[in-house]
Amino acid sequence: MGKTHSPRFLASVNAARALIGECDAAQLRAMMEDGKQLIVVDVREAHEYAAGHLEGAVHIGKGVLERDIEKQDWDDDARIVLYCGGGFRSALAAKAVQDMGWANVLSLWGGWRGIQAEGLPLWQP
Repeated sequence: MGKTHSPRFLASVNAARALIGECDAAQLRAMMEDGKQLIVVDVREAHEYAAGHLEGAVHIGKGVLERDIEKQDWDDDARIVLYCGGGFRSALAAKAVQDMGWANVLSLWGGWRGIQAEGLPLWQP
């Protein structure tokens, strides 16, 4: 995806990816257009989100996700897609959200770069 990651981080990500659902940006587009409720969560750092994000995305940084997600009024079966820069952090985040009881959680493989490449609607300063 563009960055070189450490072996232990990659092992953690791959373990999470084996236990969660994933989608790509084209599938995200289809979900955005299907008329069903969809919550998209940007788990990147605040400065990354401020520099640009998917229109309508909710920002809850990965570092505070487990603490702050319950502040949202989302049903346990709400369709939630999480994204980061490339899909690594969001895989770990999706696993955490799934472990907390949300049943319909996906991680966006390709993340922000995939969103941009797919031409999805962006908010940029």
